[in-house]
Amino acid sequence: MLKEIRKAACPLNCWDSCGFNVTVENDKVVKVEGDPSHPITKGKICGRGRMLETRTNSSQRLLHPLKKINGQFEQISWEQALDEISAKLKEIKEKYSSTAVLHSHDYANNGILKNLDQRFFNCFGGVTELYGSLCWGAGIEAQKWDFGNAYSHEPEDITNSKHIIIWGRNVARTNMHFYEKLLEVKKKGAKIYVIDPLYNATAKIADQYISVKPGMDGLLAAAIIKEMLRLGLEDRQFIEQYTHGFSDLAALLEEVTMEQLSEMTEVSFEVITQLAQIYADKPTATYMGLGLQRYTNGGNTIRFIDALVAISGNIGVAGGGANYANLQVGQSFMFDELTLPTRKQNHRQFSIMKQAEEVLAAVDPEIKMIIVTCGNPITQVPDTNVVEKAFSSVDTLVVIEQFMTDTARLADYVLPTTTAFEEEDIYYSSMYHHYVNYGPKLVSSPGEVKPDLWIWTELAERLGFGEEFHFSREEWLKMTFQSLEQKGVTLEQLKEQQTLELPVDKIPWQDYCFQTPTGKFEFSSLLGGSLKLAVPEESKWKNPKLAEHYPYHLLTIHPLRSNHSQNYHLLPSKPKVKVEIASNIAEQKKLQNGDLVRVWNKRGEVRGFISVLAAAHPNTINIDEGIWKEFGGSVNKLTSNRKSDNGLGSTLYDCLVNIEKVN
Repeated sequence: MLKEIRKAACPLNCWDSCGFNVTVENDKVVKVEGDPSHPITKGKICGRGRMLETRTNSSQRLLHPLKKINGQFEQISWEQALDEISAKLKEIKEKYSSTAVLHSHDYANNGILKNLDQRFFNCFGGVTELYGSLCWGAGIEAQKWDFGNAYSHEPEDITNSKHIIIWGRNVARTNMHFYEKLLEVKKKGAKIYVIDPLYNATAKIADQYISVKPGMDGLLAAAIIKEMLRLGLEDRQFIEQYTHGFSDLAALLEEVTMEQLSEMTEVSFEVITQLAQIYADKPTATYMGLGLQRYTNGGNTIRFIDALVAISGNIGVAGGGANYANLQVGQSFMFDELTLPTRKQNHRQFSIMKQAEEVLAAVDPEIKMIIVTCGNPITQVPDTNVVEKAFSSVDTLVVIEQFMTDTARLADYVLPTTTAFEEEDIYYSSMYHHYVNYGPKLVSSPGEVKPDLWIWTELAERLGFGEEFHFSREEWLKMTFQSLEQKGVTLEQLKEQQTLELPVDKIPWQDYCFQTPTGKFEFSSLLGGSLKLAVPEESKWKNPKLAEHYPYHLLTIHPLRSNHSQNYHLLPSKPKVKVEIASNIAEQKKLQNGDLVRVWNKRGEVRGFISVLAAAHPNTINIDEGIWKEFGGSVNKLTSNRKSDNGLGSTLYDCLVNIEKVN
């Protein structure tokens, strides 16, 4: 028996981007463990990472190209599948326009070469593409308005923090290595504060938990700023020398009283005062989660928290920061060389949130074909019923997948693709640390499974631009490293060392030179305008009649054991929909653990089983996202497809519902 342990990397779209030790025996992955030599993840990985072994070896893997004939899937050859799909693409382009094709994609996995789908569609002439993000788009755009970019401090900088604010981010579930750092710095005397509607596992290790009404985080930041100004705790030197538009913010805060802000956020005046003092007792680090910007007022929420960090003088200092994303990691690579954006001749964009609605409404041209990569939109895109209608309405739906997902079941063609251990790629995360990991090909793919790159290359050959794909994987990867090589960081080094530190600013904005039009931190953005005292669209403050019918706020957080919808079908016990509710709802509705309930609003309904939360903000419900139809159905039957205030984020958490027991 040939058995060896190989270093590899986690491909999941996750904060931690872990290093792996993978045991391979007889061309089969038999175990996935953490790599103790990784500088950040240090041998610890989560259950989702370990599940990649199950995912790779599962008997449920799609092994051959499939075509739906008379409503049933039949196995066909790759030649037939690619010939027919390329012929349809050619016909659509000639008869309608290349933009009659929609490329629906998300970021299920983050390998650099996963971006070659964009090269294919650009060389094809340009298709209808998606803009925005279901995940973090509103916050990214907000920080670009404020700072000019979205950068975070490197992980080790937390050792310099006196106070650490974890705002809407359950790192115990989504960022386990940051959780380990919190435990470490707490032992050394740092104080940890968690602000969240749910009392989560991270809150359990905090020195203090602050419960806030869902969607009101921006107003809480506004209240803290107002209190800092009243007490004279602001960093006047930073404000006067390095910011733009402070007078606009000060005037805005005069329009609202502290009593109003306390009432709307459901946070006491005493706690607001305490938080003002904590921010002034710097260095205070703020780590924001993604959920708090998934509201109609989501961009504004991040901007208010940014403003709080700025006013308190915690920008550009060790142990501080408005830590949300770290785009400088991904910006280290030359993606334009890979994707060739200048090759597109036609261009049309749909919002990722409203893609289904826009498919149904599209004219000149109508959408004739949808090609889905790296995603499962029937489960993940909001307002599921509309998504199903739209994806069922087009002439041809092509899905590139590893399993028969809810989206794949609707397809006309399903093309089986490789897992991360069956192809070579490079992985990184733009959310937490600034190291890049190398992922070698470890095992052969089963059946007739092919890498995405092979599929694009074969289609390109049939469509007349095959020469644009005549590169080896080594050459593709070196393309993206061109700018790094000028800084002495090479692909060869990465392959040899497995993990490399990228040359980024470990403490961003230390020189107070911001990438905004003014070169300053902008309270009033020249790109996006002034801050607003905004509230969620679905709230008693904005829509009281809706709140009368649907009095409970629904959150849809990430599942513990599945990366979004990826693993539900692989779990050892059959999953079911768990409806977590605040204790006051249980009392009002006389609900107990295990009760079957119906949760509904005007968009749809979901049924599941009650779990009463010991500590959650009153009138709050949570249902984990990603669950498949066969296990109870996606919570996105309930969520809205509205865009965030700045147009680039989702409003998945901006959702009111009602609940009742099913007898």
